Parts: sequence; C-alpha cells; structure tokens
Amino acid sequence: MAMNILLADVGGTNARFALCDADWSTAVRLDSVREYAVVDFPSLGHAAQHYLAQVEASAGSGVFAVAGRVAGQEARITNHPWVISTERTRAMLNFERLSLINDFTAQAMAIRLYQPDDAVSIGGADWQPDDLRQARNYAVLGPGTGLGVGGLIVRDGCCHPLETEGGHISFAPGTPEEIQILKYLSKEFGRVSNERLISGPGLVNIHRALSQIAQTDPGPLQPCDITAMAAEGDARCLRAIDIFCAAFGAVAGDLVLTLGAWDGVFLAGGLVPKMLHSLQRSGFRQRFEHKGRFSPVMAAVPVLAVTHPHAGLLGAASYARHALAAQLPDEYRAAG
Repeated sequence: MAMNILLADVGGTNARFALCDADWSTAVRLDSVREYAVVDFPSLGHAAQHYLAQVEASAGSGVFAVAGRVAGQEARITNHPWVISTERTRAMLNFERLSLINDFTAQAMAIRLYQPDDAVSIGGADWQPDDLRQARNYAVLGPGTGLGVGGLIVRDGCCHPLETEGGHISFAPGTPEEIQILKYLSKEFGRVSNERLISGPGLVNIHRALSQIAQTDPGPLQPCDITAMAAEGDARCLRAIDIFCAAFGAVAGDLVLTLGAWDGVFLAGGLVPKMLHSLQRSGFRQRFEHKGRFSPVMAAVPVLAVTHPHAGLLGAASYARHALAAQLPDEYRAAG
C-alpha cells in the first residue's frame, strides 16, 4: 500500500506539518495540519517525529520546505540555529526519500495549484489561474520572520522554481523619509538589506527609526504591538505601516523587473493576510508601478496577496507531485 508523504513548512518561528496521500487524491490533508514552535525541539527530525506520533500516522517519504539556503544536502535556518542534514533526517525518520527545499521554492510551486479564492488582487490588474502549458514567468516574495524571495519559470508544461536569497539585497530608499530611516538603521546594522524593513522585525525597525527621528523612545515592541496600536489610531504606528507597505511595493516591482515576471507577482508569508487591508489602501501599488519608463508596463502586472492558509505545505505537495511527473512519459508531464 502506498505510504503517506510528510510535508513540512519550516520558518524561523514555527514549523508546520501535514500529510499528503501518495495517490494524490488531495494535495494536502487539511485535517492533518499541525503547527509547533521551533524552539520546542532540538532538531527538525525531532519535530517531525513528534508530529507523526501525535497524529498517529506513518510516512515513507517527505518534502521539507525550510526558511534558509539549501546547499547540497544541508540547510541552515536563517533566523534560527537549526542546521538540517537531509541524510541524517531521512535516516532518523526511516524514510525512503527526503527532499529538502527552500521555503520560497515551495511558495513558488504552490502557484500552479492556486484557485481564484486563494489570492486577492492588489491593484487593478486581474489574474486567473493559467494553463501551465503556456510559457510563464512569476515572482513570489513575502515577509514573515524574514523576507523570502523566489520565482517560478514555466516552460513546456514543466515548472522550474528559482531559489534565491533576494530578501538580503540592499535596501534602496525612494523618499526623503526613507533616506532618514536608512541612515538610522545603517548606524545599527551597517549594511541594511530589504529584510531589515520588510519583515515582522522590520516593521519594528521602521517604527524605532521614526521614533528616533522624533527623538522619542518607544521601548521594546513586537510587530503585533505596532499593528494593535495602529488599529487604535496611533499616528506613528500607522505611519510605520504605510512606509512598510510602500517599501514592500517598491521591492516587489524591482523583483518583477529583475526576473521579467510580467505574468504576476505573488505576496506570500505570514504577515500578508494580516496586513491585507493596509496593502490595499496604502502606497504599495503606486510604488510597485513607479518604475520610470517601465511604469506603463508595470501597471498591467497582476499582484496577488496569497490568502491560502497553508501555501507552504501546498507548495511542498506540488513539488513532490511535479518531481514524480518528471519521471513519467511526456504525455503525462503537463498534467502532473
């Protein structure tokens, strides 16, 4: 009997697990989804063992999407001390096969399985799920504990995810206020990457920089504190969110130009659904399109905020299925 495939979506804060039926009757068994704090386990293998014991299930293989660079058979979580070995983890779980992929490789692969209800448009350009037999270029990025960036190239019915660390590209301010924020953050961090602003901790950095410019001390804050105070009308918190969204739009537009992702950019990550209203009413789209001579072209590029609750797990399942399809005869590949 075919065994389950274990899926994992591992960030710097939480690890999410789910099961996928090996017969592909469903991409992700939603009743099997569980989430754990990564600090509660010494390794990803221990977390996976705990999950399988809790749901009283077994699996014969797995696809684990992790928030860090995968180099050969090893990955390091960027914002957590875990170092993950494919072979050691596979042996620990007694799997026949284990694939370790970047979390935004999974986010990119999820695009091929999205339905219209899984994403909300930001701006005027519309999007509908595409026939992936057509050539397509997509970008995907999203803030969470860090800033993930990737892409998806579709050619001849095959999906080719691009694994990048584009969240660590240097931040380019676009307004005098952002220049002031950059000067403040440069004193603290030296080099300032996009992730230093466009992430959960980045929202705190923006607020702290605004407070420093105003010569006040906000004290220690978490991202949820800023969004809660913004909901109550706090002017500086509202401004921090506006700057966050505008800078996010500028970076998303730059990524489209870099990858030639004219077919759409998907905003993923844990903060996007929580900030959907802010993204829709902010300067995100204006800064996204504001690319000089390419502004008219950018106006036609769809931007989709992903609202699927388990996009990373969906992408891990998509990766597993596509890898299997690549081993099948040509007439089955596009359907895989």
